[in-house]
Amino acid sequence: MDRYYKYGWITLLIAMSGDIVVSLVLPLFYKEYSCFKMSISALGNPQSPVRIPFNIWMLIEGLLFLAAIPSIYKLYHSVSVGLTYTVILFIVVFAIGACIFTCFFSVNESKEVVTAASQIHGVGSVIGFMLFLFIPLIAAILSFKAGESGCGVASIISFILALFFFTLFVMSDKPEFANTVIENEGLWQRINLVFMYFPLFVVSIKNIK
Repeated sequence: MDRYYKYGWITLLIAMSGDIVVSLVLPLFYKEYSCFKMSISALGNPQSPVRIPFNIWMLIEGLLFLAAIPSIYKLYHSVSVGLTYTVILFIVVFAIGACIFTCFFSVNESKEVVTAASQIHGVGSVIGFMLFLFIPLIAAILSFKAGESGCGVASIISFILALFFFTLFVMSDKPEFANTVIENEGLWQRINLVFMYFPLFVVSIKNIK
């Protein structure tokens, strides 16, 4: 059983690392795509040459996040049951709304083209990202409760930075920021992911070791 929980941390580590790596590698095979200007989801648009591998990965990523839930529960439930269930809920919503939904409901290459699929994707991604954004903050509280002040401080810093870059990501879509550095939504989204994932990344490494 302990080995299973260790595998849970491995799946979580693969999901988070893979999300960053895939978002940087697949654009190499998509000439029209810009990592700076375009969101990660655009890699799965109907005109994308990497649509199939991207969508398959998003399904796998979502399942990997879900597979890690028992390990997260085992680690944190003795610290705070309420916060543990909150973290699990946020991860489940993110895994389904921002990952698995992306596999089946893609956005279009142009944001001006709106379909039922792109709307479903948009709602799922927004809710998933907004909830996952607070996981570093909850992780900080859990770390302080467990007497791990170092991880707690690092998690708070990660939350602040994730919130900052998420704000830039949201602002990048606004017409008033066109032709400014703020319009680089792809860049802000990727940096936001790094800081959202960082606390769980550290926890995963510690528990694998």
